[in-house]
Amino acid sequence: MLKIFQRTLDLFAPEPEPATIARPASGTLLEHPRLQQLPTQTLAQALAPAISRHPDASREALLSGVLVGFALKRGKRRTIGFSVGPEGLSVSAPKWVPLAEIDRSVQEKSSWILKKLQETRERHSRMESARIEWQDGAMVPFMGGEMVLLLDPRQQRSAMAEQLTHQPSQANSPQDGVVQRRVLQLGLAHNASATQIRDAAQAWLMRHAKQLFEERLNHFAPQLGVSWQRLSLSSAGTRWGSASADGSIRLNWRLIHFKLSVIDYVVVHELSHLRVMDHSPRFWDTVRAIVPDYAELRGQLKDELVPKW
Repeated sequence: MLKIFQRTLDLFAPEPEPATIARPASGTLLEHPRLQQLPTQTLAQALAPAISRHPDASREALLSGVLVGFALKRGKRRTIGFSVGPEGLSVSAPKWVPLAEIDRSVQEKSSWILKKLQETRERHSRMESARIEWQDGAMVPFMGGEMVLLLDPRQQRSAMAEQLTHQPSQANSPQDGVVQRRVLQLGLAHNASATQIRDAAQAWLMRHAKQLFEERLNHFAPQLGVSWQRLSLSSAGTRWGSASADGSIRLNWRLIHFKLSVIDYVVVHELSHLRVMDHSPRFWDTVRAIVPDYAELRGQLKDELVPKW
């Protein structure tokens, strides 16, 4: 009788609270103030895998505790290919390869995939932190330093002027105790929209970039024994420059964000193509003759971030 009564009580008893990760007793690492601020997780939350999902994901794979949803594309190719971009993992496979083999290849490539996903996420985070807020007083990377945008409605829009001001030296600053910070005054009203400010700043930067690029082309062309014919600006997302056999040079105007030595490397790189139209050892010897530290500067061009516009 008692057993039947106990089962009845158990049947109508309230449901237990979700299991939580218990906090250890005092004297443990969780007494640290920052760790105590962490929210209490349910056991299900703690055991749930991290997730990375491509917007066009059609398949999933669990890779070392990370649930990866990837976009699968079939095409005329001989091997299975992998690429990781801002949206996530994409897998390209021949039409005849069965899904089981594709899944197995994803597992075999898991270390590389997770590494690239992490690198992409970190780069995206850094890109977001470098995003410019287009307003009065905005800071814009310029020639390896910074330039402040100030709105001055008293100026005509065609009379934009760059001025230099001096501010107290910071760590690693020049020994003269001051840092030169450029100020770009834009002839815009203080209530100008973010788009107006961005467009005005970009127009000035592009004009300045073209003038500087022409100066550097004229400086290095005689040293390389070549003659360039025409310069045009590009805004390509990943390509910094190109050269044609007819002497036409294209340079990305966003190079103006980098310091002069990096700009010079790209200029010499493209001018060198007027002598050697490939990337053979002879080409790199040509670049090295003018820019001995080109490898370091090339690395800076890859590692440093340019702001989103």
